Amino acid sequence: MAFHFELVAPERLVFAGDVEAVVVPGTEGEFTVLKDHAPLMSMLRPGVLEIDQSAAQKTKLFVRGGFAEVSGIGLTVLAEQAIALEDLNATELDADLKDAEEDIADAPTDEARRIATEKRDHLRELRAALQI
Repeated sequence: MAFHFELVAPERLVFAGDVEAVVVPGTEGEFTVLKDHAPLMSMLRPGVLEIDQSAAQKTKLFVRGGFAEVSGIGLTVLAEQAIALEDLNATELDADLKDAEEDIADAPTDEARRIATEKRDHLRELRAALQI
């Protein structure tokens, strides 16, 4: 039994269509939305969102920030960032993580260190998503 799902990121509509299930990384833990799910709002934590369009067609995306709303018309996820896992490269992420660590060590000011630390933490989240 399908229901309508939309995933929206700031730059584009990432997905819109009927799906069988969606696994959402909520701040209180992962939850699965199926047809006729009770109304719900949840903040997102960085993690993998899995879209099950059918038993044979599943899509996994890394999402960061935002919220999910389940209503009578379906599920809407507004994410600060959404990246298909297939678009991530472990080797590139590892190199970027090394560069970020060096940026933290070489930061001339507290503000530069804070920015470099945020970048490193984001890269770690992306890297962790690949291990799922």
